[in-house]
Amino acid sequence: SVRVNGFVCKNPMEVNADDFFKAAALDKPRVTNKVGSNVTLINVMQIAGLNTLGISIARIDYAPLGQNPPHTHPRATEILTVLEGTLYVGFVTSNQPAPNRNKFLSKVLNKGDVFVFPVGLIHFQFNPNPHKPAVAIAALSSQNPGAITIANAVFGSDPQISDDVLAKAFQVEKNTIDWLQAQFWENNHN
Repeated sequence: SVRVNGFVCKNPMEVNADDFFKAAALDKPRVTNKVGSNVTLINVMQIAGLNTLGISIARIDYAPLGQNPPHTHPRATEILTVLEGTLYVGFVTSNQPAPNRNKFLSKVLNKGDVFVFPVGLIHFQFNPNPHKPAVAIAALSSQNPGAITIANAVFGSDPQISDDVLAKAFQVEKNTIDWLQAQFWENNHN
């Protein structure tokens, strides 16, 4: 079989509607995780027909005060639409020359509002409401956008990044790094 982008490219004579369909139930609420969010991603791993089309979609559920923590998509720009509730969102620009170095751009979004997160930039979403959940739909400009959650990657890697390296990078004591690594290691490796 021929592979494109690492996925099997089906013979066009054998393609059928099921290659472009998934009963995803994106209209149903999802249970949220420890940080108060749940991302339900529909990409090429769920719908084979997305291969080479450069698009995917995700439903994100946010508990009251829940967040989709700082993360990046190395292969996609994201456009987020709030369906229910309110979200505080933002991203940080890349290391550009001063005065725009690591500039933080943020906005409070309400139902129906749209916000764009450029490819590869660290971004987040947070539900500031302590009483009501929020829901958003995100479209991504890749059939396989990837996601790197910053804290999980830095403090929960396997094997762990040296606490000497992280203490110097974050300019904190090594025991602070050790404590953070213990939190993420426990959550990611049990």
